[in-house]
Amino acid sequence: MTLHYSGMPSDLAAAYRAGAPDANGQAPERRISDGDGVPCRHCLENVAAGEPYLVLAYRPFPAPQPYAELGPIFLHAEACPAYEPAAGLPEREQRGTSGRILRGYGADDRIVYGTGIVVGNDGIEAAAEAILERADVAYVHMRSATNNCFTLRIDRAT
Repeated sequence: MTLHYSGMPSDLAAAYRAGAPDANGQAPERRISDGDGVPCRHCLENVAAGEPYLVLAYRPFPAPQPYAELGPIFLHAEACPAYEPAAGLPEREQRGTSGRILRGYGADDRIVYGTGIVVGNDGIEAAAEAILERADVAYVHMRSATNNCFTLRIDRAT
């Protein structure tokens, strides 16, 4: 199975950069990166030391509903290229130390029970493939195992 990895949609990233309110209805906060642990959820790269970034509440679902989790994320304050979904698992995710939460969602954007797993970084791809083999799973979200922050979305390549 070929997997595609994607971050926040470009149109939404541009809206936040232009001052659109986040999932809590608040303006994104602007900060300067110290270069350590500030992963942009659009390009899926770290924000370099000295560069501005935004902190905002993000809900990676089309609409609020009981399973539409939200949480804090970071975003380059200046435009950055979207991560190329076919480029494979971003390198920074493969070398992290906290492990990840993977969770499958159905076409209705609800959690598919029995798909949630905490996995070490070296097991992300195999675990995502196993979850996506289920016919009732449309996509997988990956989150930080320590802070539960949205990391990226995983889809079957079409």
